[in-house]
Amino acid sequence: MQEAVEPLLRLVLDPGDTFVTRRTAEGLLRRKDRVGLTMVASALAVANDNHADWIHTAIVDVFRISSDDLDEALRLCEEMSGDTDDRVTRGARRLHESLAEIDPVLRPS
Repeated sequence: MQEAVEPLLRLVLDPGDTFVTRRTAEGLLRRKDRVGLTMVASALAVANDNHADWIHTAIVDVFRISSDDLDEALRLCEEMSGDTDDRVTRGARRLHESLAEIDPVLRPS
């Protein structure tokens, strides 16, 4: 829902509580879809170093298990890097960089 975008971004970038940052980012990423990834990418585009670190922790927590989920997230980030919104484009690149560093536990046999 469009009306949820700004409140969710404010939660991801909560200036007073990085626990809120981490948990909100984690919840959005656990959707494992373009909507959740776009929200996190938008936040990453403007996040300060402290918030970016907590968002990165959420990224690793969500995508470190399954290579299938990680591969799909990487694919979606590549799509988002061509978005018309510069904030999404910049954030998708940062998100892709974080995802690319992950070595998942489960891989197809």
